[in-house]
Amino acid sequence: MSFYTELLITVLLVIGGVFLLVGSIGLARLPDIFTRLHGPTKATTLGITGILLSSLIYQTISQGQFSVSELLITLFLLITAPVAANMIAKTALHRGNPAIPRTTGQSLMDKIRARQPADAQEED
Repeated sequence: MSFYTELLITVLLVIGGVFLLVGSIGLARLPDIFTRLHGPTKATTLGITGILLSSLIYQTISQGQFSVSELLITLFLLITAPVAANMIAKTALHRGNPAIPRTTGQSLMDKIRARQPADAQEED
């Protein structure tokens, strides 16, 4: 394996590790569920993407053929992480979990909480 390939793999691993560390710290330190979602969905997704891309390059070079499994895992994570975060945020919103006071758009959160489900609106 050439020096530049090893350097690229190393850089991707280090960048991925830094993003994973920042995302994990954000998950532990941020004050409420709405801000806590940014850690695992943004930083950690980028971190695992960096690690999987480095694995993709390494496996492709060591096996002599393109490694599809790492690519599919990366695509799956990039698609499902934002959807899961959206569902978690909607659940927290409808359960009435409070946001920190300095969060902007508090009135929008109150409007959404006051909305009725679609089937309840049809009965009116």
